[in-house]
Amino acid sequence: MSYRKLGRYSSARKALFRSLVTDLFMYERIRTTEAKAKEVRKVAEKMITLAKRGDLHARRQVAAFVYKETADEDTNQDVVQKLFSEIAPRYQERNGGYTRILKLGPRRGDAAPMVYLELVE
Repeated sequence: MSYRKLGRYSSARKALFRSLVTDLFMYERIRTTEAKAKEVRKVAEKMITLAKRGDLHARRQVAAFVYKETADEDTNQDVVQKLFSEIAPRYQERNGGYTRILKLGPRRGDAAPMVYLELVE
């Protein structure tokens, strides 16, 4: 299996993915680089598939991955609860393809290609 290392050690890469996936489920749209978005998309789609299953084991697997405490204090809604009660039922009839990547153009400063990673309506 081949994947992007994103210039990080495995622990830092996992922390990055956890943070981005948590924010994606919280806000349903995040702005990031194209390389990060393509890697995070894989993880996010697996989490949504787990949430569609809806059993206790799936809930515990998702809860072990996403962050519980977030820096944004005004959004007190639990991310796991939102994923299982709002996001997963939306995709019950859909067999994958829960996210989309919209290109924004290069970032000012280092010209990294920027994108929106968002949940499909």
